[in-house]
Amino acid sequence: MANTPPQIPFTAPPFAKAEYDGRHRKVFEAMEREQLDALLVTAHGHLYYLSGYPGTGGYFAPFPLILVAGQAPIFVARKFDVEAVRAESCVGEVVEYAQEGEFAKVCANVLRKLGLQGRRIGLELGCWNLAPRDVFALRAELPDVNIVDATHLVPTIAAVKSDLEIKLMREAMVTTELAVTTFQRSLRENVTEEEVFQAIVAEVREAGGVLAPAYSLLFGSRLRLPHGTARKHPLTNNDAAFIEIGGTRHAYAAALCRSAVLGRNSSAESLHKFAEEALGAAIGALKPGVTTGEVDAAARSVLARAGRQDAFRHRTGYQMGINWSERGNLSLEPDASQVIETGMTFHMPIILFDEQGYQIGCSDTVIVNERGAESLGKSSSVLYRA
Repeated sequence: MANTPPQIPFTAPPFAKAEYDGRHRKVFEAMEREQLDALLVTAHGHLYYLSGYPGTGGYFAPFPLILVAGQAPIFVARKFDVEAVRAESCVGEVVEYAQEGEFAKVCANVLRKLGLQGRRIGLELGCWNLAPRDVFALRAELPDVNIVDATHLVPTIAAVKSDLEIKLMREAMVTTELAVTTFQRSLRENVTEEEVFQAIVAEVREAGGVLAPAYSLLFGSRLRLPHGTARKHPLTNNDAAFIEIGGTRHAYAAALCRSAVLGRNSSAESLHKFAEEALGAAIGALKPGVTTGEVDAAARSVLARAGRQDAFRHRTGYQMGINWSERGNLSLEPDASQVIETGMTFHMPIILFDEQGYQIGCSDTVIVNERGAESLGKSSSVLYRA
């Protein structure tokens, strides 16, 4: 008998199997409500939520986690990545394929063995990591299957956080606030964006924290660049500065947007006051029982009264948790109809643009409780004066 190889160091899912079993039960309950016979989970954040595997190999082709009530979960993954899937997930059965073109055939064979011909199968059609060609290929292999859009099934469950998840997000927020404090303290004339970001990285590393890969950090004329990252661009007198950054803990993120002015900048200062007011209105509206669209409307009403509605180019916020954000997650946007529940967490960035396209704003990451919304941190959203 061959010896079983030892566990690969620094792997294994972050939580006990019982945690994932509980999440699976909630998915099965939702599948029953939606009359789904199977669910194929392909979005990386959702894979991490349900298995512990972060989906890193799934850039190649989908690595679907197949969920069927009464059956043990099954991963379909590329042979190259099978050991990682086994080591990092709580899923015992992994069916492998070798090349991209084999994905649909192998996945379809698994579905046939589970007796799912002609049944209703949910796919995450509105999420990343599932291309139209993947769907067409599966349809060609199983022409009698009824494919149903299940984009929102896992996100609606994952939006409501357990005490364990909230603890991780609070720990992530400690890192986020350290990053923000370092940003503010580093602002001085002629310091560059890159120098400030490197100071942040050093402080976070010294504290044992981890930053999310995505961030924005901009000074002065570069504030016209949404989602811009640090460059060798200096801060000069009367410039505004902006950062959006998040710490993470076991991939659970907590983010903040913060702005500052070195000297005086009347346009940024006046616009930031509206951002603060709109953020306050949105947080005040966020409570169990209201819809995501109603929260968005509360923020927009502030800007409409001020005649600055054109300054707001995006949504009011989005579901926060694993991987910062995921396409298909709950969204605080116009006319959205998802109902807010206790335990949901949201990042609410109110970023406004002046007539020349310069951005300024603030945000908070909050948890919904029985009374309303509570910030996960202590950082002030007021404009910082360097």
